[in-house]
Amino acid sequence: MIVVVAGVSGSGKSTVGALLASRLGWAFADGDSFHPAANVAKMTAGTPLSDEDRGPWLNAIGAWMDERAAAGESGVMACSALKRAYRAELLDGRSARLAFLDLPHDLDQVRLGARRGHFFPAQLAATQFAALEVPDPAEGVLVLNADGTPEDLVTTIIARLNLGAAR
Repeated sequence: MIVVVAGVSGSGKSTVGALLASRLGWAFADGDSFHPAANVAKMTAGTPLSDEDRGPWLNAIGAWMDERAAAGESGVMACSALKRAYRAELLDGRSARLAFLDLPHDLDQVRLGARRGHFFPAQLAATQFAALEVPDPAEGVLVLNADGTPEDLVTTIIARLNLGAAR
């Protein structure tokens, strides 16, 4: 089983994902580390990524997910997965679930403004919200309000995705 923790930059997906993986004893990977250097350079310069830019990144994340599955291991991936097509690419045909951390743009701006040492500049947040396709019920995605504590969000993810028995 792979759990993808998704949301816009600043939603807390890396923090929540790492804590979830720790609680479950699963491997954790942060989607940011799967970006090619050219993508990181673009974002650092304040240029939003295109769908074409995201293709190799999504492929690399999918490969990580497939490696876990082939080894019979579970894992948690933190990944923005902003669009339905991205979520479908990551979930279709895989033993995977997705928890989407939803938060309003104004709270996201506060969080990004307080964050230090990350390549994603706060001014790009508007482009993520413009690209965002909030999951609809037909996708089977767990959507959570991201203004809770990471601990509470992890507890909710474990309960709602029935991960207490998953190993």
